[in-house]
Amino acid sequence: MKKFLIISIILSVFTSCANYGGGELTGVQERLPWSSTNPFGMVYVPIGSFHMGPNDQDVPWAVTAQSKVVSVSPFWMDETEITNNEYRQFVYWVRDSIAYRLLGESIDEYLISEDAFGEEIDPPLINWEQEINWHGEEENDILQEMYHPENERFYRRKNIDTRKLKFDYFWIDYKQAAQKIAVDKQSRRRYNYETGQYDGSVYNEKGEKVPVKDRSSFIMHDHVYVYPDTLCWISDFSYSYNEPMSNMYFWHSAYDTYPVVGVTWKQASAFCIWRTTLMNSASAKNGDAFVQDYRLPTEAQWEYAARGGLDLSMYPWGGYYTRNDQGCFLANFKPLRGNYADDGGLNTVEVAVYEPNDFGLYDMAGNVAEWTLNAFDESAYSYTHDLNPDYSYNALPDDPPVMKRKVVRGGSWKDIGYFLQNGTRTYEYQDTAKSYIGFRCVRAFMGRDFEFGGKSHVY
Repeated sequence: MKKFLIISIILSVFTSCANYGGGELTGVQERLPWSSTNPFGMVYVPIGSFHMGPNDQDVPWAVTAQSKVVSVSPFWMDETEITNNEYRQFVYWVRDSIAYRLLGESIDEYLISEDAFGEEIDPPLINWEQEINWHGEEENDILQEMYHPENERFYRRKNIDTRKLKFDYFWIDYKQAAQKIAVDKQSRRRYNYETGQYDGSVYNEKGEKVPVKDRSSFIMHDHVYVYPDTLCWISDFSYSYNEPMSNMYFWHSAYDTYPVVGVTWKQASAFCIWRTTLMNSASAKNGDAFVQDYRLPTEAQWEYAARGGLDLSMYPWGGYYTRNDQGCFLANFKPLRGNYADDGGLNTVEVAVYEPNDFGLYDMAGNVAEWTLNAFDESAYSYTHDLNPDYSYNALPDDPPVMKRKVVRGGSWKDIGYFLQNGTRTYEYQDTAKSYIGFRCVRAFMGRDFEFGGKSHVY
């Protein structure tokens, strides 16, 4: 009896300290604050269903898509393609992170902590205008000199050696982690709840098949060189004078609001991971809960967003034609044979020049085509789910090229009108960079959203 009384007192103390609602079911009270404010530069795309696939014209014998009704969860999407200046923030962050690591304790003398208006910069930036002594606490033979050698510098300026701007990152392979395996003629998950051990094997980022040790086996580590391929303007077009674009397009301030190009699918994916880290770090400083990951849109998300709520429409603007009633072209593409200029742009143009669709998204047709998250397979629509369809495949280094195809959507400044249609799908290889392919990010919507009476309601 005495023992029971002591246990009762201890439990009552713990209950009062934890504030469990006086015996009522009230949920856990002490939670991190969370804000549902609109992400900067992103547009809300509501929940909905639509006919995914071609609605009218198709290239004869293409057979790369079929019409299929699917449903998509709500999400946030960048209102424009990622611009040169936005991608440059990523490049500069990688550059500064390398400098922070190499300079060690001597970092303070190279920092800029205030801007031109006397406002505090947090975190401080590296002052790249001054000569930097790269022999800090420890000497690094590979990255001890961030600039090009004197004899390799163009325009007699101190040029950062972009070949050294490497971004190391990781991601979690949820698909392999969730995959079921056959054990004793039974199908179950990799984790054995009876023994507390993991069974089976997993493919790591190198394509090696290794046994699953613990949860860390599903964390994939990789790296990517982040600087865009500025020579893509020349390599993409034989017998064409595009040297001015290669020399100036990415770094010149005149092109700050133009869509970034020359970025591979892997670079675009790494950008999304970096952007997630950037936002989560800021949220942690403010004591807020972490946000959902940024990533490339799935093919279904991209097409649903491009349609702007107009189901069965051929183009994002809803009509059957590429001109408006005034005879003006509605996007930046190749409108006539050999004529790139009649739509107002010879190659890329600034983002958000043409009118947005009904969701408020710009350039969902033309300007630059866009990477999506999904791998390309001609028959993917036949076996993907009708709820948030997704066919993703992390190509291994030794996989054949056909396994490294990623879906590209939207058409570009060099494409004819067919590729601007909402339902048209094509592909490019994940390790290639083109002067006509860019990207934009999406982020999952967290909150309450439901469709009732034909209208979307958000709380």
